[in-house]
Amino acid sequence: MKYLILYLIVVNILAFFTYFIDKKKAEKGKWRIKESTLLIFSFIGGGLGSLLAMRIIRHKTQKFKFKIGVPIFTIISIIIIYFLIAQFNL
Repeated sequence: MKYLILYLIVVNILAFFTYFIDKKKAEKGKWRIKESTLLIFSFIGGGLGSLLAMRIIRHKTQKFKFKIGVPIFTIISIIIIYFLIAQFNL
């Protein structure tokens, strides 16, 4: 269980900072992080970090695939994590 918690903390921090970095690159007109990479973070357990980044730094909030995709992927990852915990008694 402690490894799962550690993983979730790390992936959410990475998700938040990835959105932050992409926002800064967008402001400077530089090379950007792929949208698929940003969305994957929500699916692999970084949904909270992604949602916080979207709200706090106001990044990707107007894009439909992020307004819908991030919450959906976050819910899917929560369901997967729940079943992993239940299945393996983590």
